[in-house]
Amino acid sequence: MVPCPWARDAAAMYRGEDVGVHLTLNAEWETYRWGPITHSPSLLDGDGGFPRTIEDVWDHADVEEVRKECRAQIERAIYWGFDVSHLDSHMGTLQLRADFFDVYLELAVDFRLPLRMVGAGSERLVGFPARRLADEEGVVYPDHFVYTRVGSRRAIEKALFDLRPGVTEVYVHPAVDTDELRASHPDWASRVEDHGFVRRDPSIPDLV
Repeated sequence: MVPCPWARDAAAMYRGEDVGVHLTLNAEWETYRWGPITHSPSLLDGDGGFPRTIEDVWDHADVEEVRKECRAQIERAIYWGFDVSHLDSHMGTLQLRADFFDVYLELAVDFRLPLRMVGAGSERLVGFPARRLADEEGVVYPDHFVYTRVGSRRAIEKALFDLRPGVTEVYVHPAVDTDELRASHPDWASRVEDHGFVRRDPSIPDLV
């Protein structure tokens, strides 16, 4: 997430791994805040950062400012040296409403990048044919999407046992143990545990 306080520090660690831009229009945490990198007043809440909820963004955001801000986030990641591998939307804000999805898809087309996409079941709930629209534009996306909550060892193991044909993305929330993490995220211990599991646990490659 390019606008976040420690994003530039993370960019300094980049060594060519696959890294996507997690486009963000929300800052949901009470004490850990970030805001737009463009002049976009409609994307601010009362305390000067992005809104905390998706509904607040949808109710107040100007779509042209959404387009400008998201494009700037991708361009900044490229400027920092990332060979951006895909796009994603924080909290699903760009994925779950048709006019915001239009921006999301447009950026994927313009930058020739794959998208994280809602699952086929969720597509029926959001009320528009996101996958068909992406197909028509030649934008690729995973066939299956597995969302896991913080503290995800069992869910990851189950996902690996239950893989279906095609490409599956498994969504995890790992984090390095820092003072900032402990101060901002009440579930910090489970995030650190997830990091140890996906990065160092020998059972992961064995399961795969």
